[in-house]
Amino acid sequence: MEVIDVWNGHRACMLQAALRLTHEAFAGRMGISPRTVATWHSDPDVVPRTEMQQLLDAVLESAPATARQRFALLVASSSSESREAAGARPQALRVAIAVVVREEEVLLVCRRGDDASGITWQFPAGVIKPGVGPEAAMLRETLNETGVHCAVRRRLGERVHPVTGVHCLYFLCEYLAGEATNSDVIENVDVTWVPKDAVGRFIPTAMIYPPILAALEEDA
Repeated sequence: MEVIDVWNGHRACMLQAALRLTHEAFAGRMGISPRTVATWHSDPDVVPRTEMQQLLDAVLESAPATARQRFALLVASSSSESREAAGARPQALRVAIAVVVREEEVLLVCRRGDDASGITWQFPAGVIKPGVGPEAAMLRETLNETGVHCAVRRRLGERVHPVTGVHCLYFLCEYLAGEATNSDVIENVDVTWVPKDAVGRFIPTAMIYPPILAALEEDA
């Protein structure tokens, strides 16, 4: 059986291709968010953290013999020139960001972080998949990872994130119901409400999309 010393995004995508699974099905097989799978496609060189490496090992070990053979062939033919032929060409990643407010607080999640971007605390976000609207992706992912129900109040704008290079769409959202809980322990360390005027202590102010800061000040 092919043994991987260190998994990266490209090799994880090859395993997905060998298993012939969609993003959602592969994420379900591993018990992770589809956002992580999409990130591997957008950044083939990213090296997942230790727990994710172990999950990938386990999925490879439990794969059918034919899938392991396909994976071995993909690995053998893999090179910087053959990534497109191997089916792991980077895909554009679009993410919808939820700025959920509840009276004088805003909802944040703390990512475990698989890369060197330096980002830990973030607003909840969902990858926008083909055929799914950004609002639907954002609301579903916010609920799935935090247990919080919210509704879109208005769109704040969009940009290419200055650190990650991801195309981000931002929405101001209103809290409806639910207790803030860390429902995605594979990807997140914590979920919490923080005072609006303290967001800069969690996320560097220079990294926050300016319309978010303006919206939080208006709501204060």
